[in-house]
Amino acid sequence: MSIVVTGATGHLGRHVVEQLLEKVPAEQVTAVVRSPEKAADLAAKGVKLAVADYNTPETFDSVFAAGDKVLLISGNEFDKGRPGQHQVVIEAAKAAGVALLAYTSAPGALTAALADDHRATEKALLASGLPYALLRNGWYNENYTENLGPALEYGAVVQAAGDGRITSASRADYAAAAVAVLTGEGHENQTYELGGDEPWGFAEYAAELSRQTGKEIVYNAVSVEAFTEILTGAGLPAPLAATLAGVDASIEKGELLVTSGDLARLTGRPATPIAESLAAALKG
Repeated sequence: MSIVVTGATGHLGRHVVEQLLEKVPAEQVTAVVRSPEKAADLAAKGVKLAVADYNTPETFDSVFAAGDKVLLISGNEFDKGRPGQHQVVIEAAKAAGVALLAYTSAPGALTAALADDHRATEKALLASGLPYALLRNGWYNENYTENLGPALEYGAVVQAAGDGRITSASRADYAAAAVAVLTGEGHENQTYELGGDEPWGFAEYAAELSRQTGKEIVYNAVSVEAFTEILTGAGLPAPLAATLAGVDASIEKGELLVTSGDLARLTGRPATPIAESLAAALKG
């Protein structure tokens, strides 16, 4: 029996594999990667590598074995039909007879276009008949703390979220929840709505950034259209810019405000506050 993690060299995947190694022997962990070179450090720790690509279905033919627990981390190739990519993994997992397929999805309340691929994947996973766990991850602290340059340069946090509030958490928090599901019992056919403990809005975020940097930083709330233009002006492809701006519209409606408490229950500890992630990012 192996615990198999797809997208293992991505931001979230690395956190998952590293936290798994704290719980189970390395030989029980298989990292699915496209580039073995990027996973050389994981292999050096004894993690098994499987080279496979969502876009090449046959590469998944021998990745899974009966009884495996699998974490399908959603792909990041927004332009390549993610539900179809995920279907490749679901079908390979079903053919192998895995014990559990966990999927990193999006909050159930999210109606933004970003959620469409996740809903399609959830539907396919449920239709497969596989034992599943839906890890509906909320927004990540790092979505903001890893891109502080413009706010620090211009003295403004610019978003199209109005006075909306969110409950974000760190990647390490969401990884810990996944590890709890992959190493624990009784998670079959469960859906977890995952988010941080403390709601916050962008005015508070700007104030906290001001406090930690000693610079005056304001929150500049703009329209979805204006935000889309700002993002495309910064070099983002138009479809991705529209998708991200659409998430802000959902934040304003409260759709990324997760109050289930599932994340803290799964991990057994409080989620990482946005202020803590900010401090870590500013230290560099």
